[in-house]
Amino acid sequence: MFTGIVEEVGTVAEVAARGDGRRLVLAADAVMGDIALGASIAVNGCCLTVVDFGEQWWATEAVPETLARTTIGELDVGSGVNLERPLRADGRFGGHVVQGHVDGVGHVASIEPLTDGSHLVAITLPGGLRRYVVEKGSVAVDGCSLTVAGLRPDGFEVAVIPHTWTATRFGTYTVGDPVNIEVDVLAKYVERLLSARMEADIEGISNA
Repeated sequence: MFTGIVEEVGTVAEVAARGDGRRLVLAADAVMGDIALGASIAVNGCCLTVVDFGEQWWATEAVPETLARTTIGELDVGSGVNLERPLRADGRFGGHVVQGHVDGVGHVASIEPLTDGSHLVAITLPGGLRRYVVEKGSVAVDGCSLTVAGLRPDGFEVAVIPHTWTATRFGTYTVGDPVNIEVDVLAKYVERLLSARMEADIEGISNA
């Protein structure tokens, strides 16, 4: 489990095809401290497994399912990536519950600099995800835990503080860029529980 507090921006050093999948080598620093084979690291919000590592680099492999549902397949040599290790049992819970299971790919719709140095960023959502996003709720954009500042007919807005702007990939975004979106898993659980309850109630009425 992750919390959406990006530890560093790494760099894609190598990309190679592996059948229908891809192998990526990522240059990094902060996430290398306790790295081990089989460990998980979130890359732009997508939970990937360490399959090899050396001094200031680690490698992972993305299967076709991952490439189809995330932006991992669009990464190229030189691309910057948000990196985060899983939360330790004794760690501080700084963001919100982030599983590293990307729900879909959104796009940057607009970027508005504000007078205090922050930026208001609008993100479009793929169909079906907007119902899980609420004003002042949590959402992960490329693995970065953010608070929803407002809703739009086609997505949402986030207010990005200067620190987040420079410490993550946000400062490199341009309008139209694709971003990985993970909605709040709690919203999905609530929907599933309510739908199961409604199904049970309807079945009870039908059998009455």
